[in-house]
Amino acid sequence: MMQLRNALLAGLLLCNVAHAAPQHALTLYNEPPKYPADFKHTDYVNPDAPKGGTFRESSLTGFDSFNPFISKGVPADNISLIYDTLVTQSLDEPFTEYGLVAGKIEKAPDNSWVRFYLRPEARFHDGHPIRADDVVFSFQTLIKDGTPLYRTYYADVDEVVAEDPLRVLFKFKRTNNRELPLILGQLPVLPKHWWATRDFTKGNLEFPLGSGPYKVAEVKAGRSVRYERVKDYWGKDLPINKGLYNFDQRITDYYRDATVALEALKAGQFDYWAEFSAKNWANAYNVPAVAEGRLIKEEIPNGNPTGMQGFVFNLRKPMFEDVRVRKAISLLLDFEWSNKQLFNGAYTRTRSYFENSDMAATGLPGPPELAILEPLRDKIPPQVFTEAFEPAKTDGSGMIRNQQREAYQLLQEAGWKIVDDKMVDTTGKPVTIEFMLAQTEFERVLLPFKRNLADLGIDLVIRRVDVSQFITRLRSRDFDMVVGSFPQSSSPGNEQREFWKSTSADKPGSRNYMGLKDPAIDQLVEQLIDSDTRASLIAHTKSLDRVLQFGYYVIPNWHIKTFRVAYWNNLGHPTVSPLYDVGISTWWSKPNVQPPTPPQASADPASGGD
Repeated sequence: MMQLRNALLAGLLLCNVAHAAPQHALTLYNEPPKYPADFKHTDYVNPDAPKGGTFRESSLTGFDSFNPFISKGVPADNISLIYDTLVTQSLDEPFTEYGLVAGKIEKAPDNSWVRFYLRPEARFHDGHPIRADDVVFSFQTLIKDGTPLYRTYYADVDEVVAEDPLRVLFKFKRTNNRELPLILGQLPVLPKHWWATRDFTKGNLEFPLGSGPYKVAEVKAGRSVRYERVKDYWGKDLPINKGLYNFDQRITDYYRDATVALEALKAGQFDYWAEFSAKNWANAYNVPAVAEGRLIKEEIPNGNPTGMQGFVFNLRKPMFEDVRVRKAISLLLDFEWSNKQLFNGAYTRTRSYFENSDMAATGLPGPPELAILEPLRDKIPPQVFTEAFEPAKTDGSGMIRNQQREAYQLLQEAGWKIVDDKMVDTTGKPVTIEFMLAQTEFERVLLPFKRNLADLGIDLVIRRVDVSQFITRLRSRDFDMVVGSFPQSSSPGNEQREFWKSTSADKPGSRNYMGLKDPAIDQLVEQLIDSDTRASLIAHTKSLDRVLQFGYYVIPNWHIKTFRVAYWNNLGHPTVSPLYDVGISTWWSKPNVQPPTPPQASADPASGGD
C-alpha cells in the first residue's frame, strides 16, 4: 500500500513538473501562443527590412527628465527604447508575451509563483551582464520609489528571490491573479551597479544606462532628443526582435503648438505625424506634396479597445458629489453639433469604458452579468438592471432645450436653484467650474459646452496652463474638470485598480483622476482580475462597465477605429500592420529615397513652437 501511495505521489509530482516546464511564451489562460518556440519572426514585420536612416517625429510641450518611472518631472518621449523588459508583448495577439531578457518562463501549476530564466548573453550598454540581482533591484526600487502604478500593479507579489545569477522567482500572496506573471514580465530591468551611486527619486537629464535597442545620444533640453541604435545590441537577432528597430537614429523634436508642428511636417522638418484632429485630417493636407504622393496620408486599422476619453469630474469637489449633478452637466455636451460642425462627421460617440471590443456593455445585462451584479443590487445604480446606457443625443442643430430642461430638473432635485440669473448650489454659492486644459485644440469644443452651461447660469472657466503645471496640478488633484483618458487593452486586469479602486484615489499620480471610492466597484475590479476564463473576464468587464457608465464619472467624448498618420515617402512599413499598434518599430528608411530635408538641416523647433 505504501509503495502504491509513493508511486502515485511520484506520478503527481512528475505531472506537476511537466505542467510547469519552462516555456518560451506566456499567455493569460495557458492557451497556446500564436508563435511556436522555433518561430523565426512575427507576421507583422519585414524580416529583411533595411537598417539605417533617421526617423524624425514631433512631440508637443517639453520634457525635463530621463526618468519615466517616478512621479516627478516630465519624461522625454520614447525613453523606453533604451530599456529591455523580462519579456515583450507581441502586437498581433490580445495578451501574449515572448521571452526577451528572460529566454524561458515557468509558472506554478497553481499560479502561486513565476520563475524567469535570464539569457546569459543579455547585457547593458556598458557591457555589464544582466543578472538576477538587477531584476530584484528593479522590482524593489520601483515598489519603493516609483510611481503609485507599480505598487498597485505588483500588490500581490509576496517576495522576489534571486535563486542564482540567471534565475529569479516571484512568489505571490494569492493564486487567483492570473495576469500577475504577465505583468511581472513587463518589468523594466534597471542596472543595479549604475544606480548604486545615483538618487532614483530625482529626475534629471543625465543619460541613463539601459540595455535596449537604442541609447540616448544627444539632448537639447526641452527641445529635442536623439536616440542612436545600438549596433551591437545583444538582443538584435532574437526572433521576437527580427525586423524591428531599423532606424539608425530616432529624433523627437518638441513643439509648443500643434498647428506649428503640423506646418513643420508639411515643410519636411520631420517625417511622421499622428493626426488626432478630424478638422485637420479633412482640410489641412491640401498641399502639393500630398497630391504628388510624397507626403502620404494613411488610415491604419486599430484593433485595440479605444477605452474612454472624456471630461472627468473631480469627485473630491463637493459640487460633484451628487450623481444627479454629474448627469445634468453631462447632458449639456452637444456631441452631434460638434461632430457635424467641428469634426467633419468623423467621430463616433463613446459610450463604453471598453469601447471597440467584445467587453463593452450593450443592451441589458444577460445571465452571466446578472449573476455578478445581483449580489450588489443595493450598492449600485438601479438603472444598471433596467436601462441600456446611452449618452444624451441631440438633433445636431445646436438647440438642446430638451436636454437643458432635463438637466435643470436634475439640478433642482439635487438642491440647486437659480438666484439672480445664476445657478447656486445647496450652500447658496454661485456655481463656477474651472476646466483645466493643456491641449489648445479642445478649446473650440469647450466653448459651445460653456455656452450651454451658461444658459443654466453655470459659469465654466477654461483655464489654460502649460504642460508642467498641468501635470503638477493633476497629480495633486488641484482641478474641477479635465480631459482624461482611460486606455484599455484586450485583456484588462491589474491596471483597473489604478483607474477605479478606492486605494488609488488618494495616491498622487494615480490614474484614478476622479477620486472614485466605491466598495461595489472595488469588488467588481477584484473579481475581474480574478477571472479564470476569457468568458468570465468578458462578463466581469461588462458588469464593471455598466456600473461606471451609470455613475456619470466622466462625460464621454468620441473615438475613431483607425490610426490616422501622415508620413513622407522616405519611410516604408510592412504590408501587414500589427493588429494592436501602428508599429513604428517595424518601419524603415528607404535607402533610395531622400528625406524631404536632411536631418541636420531641420529647423530649431523651439523657435517655431513658441
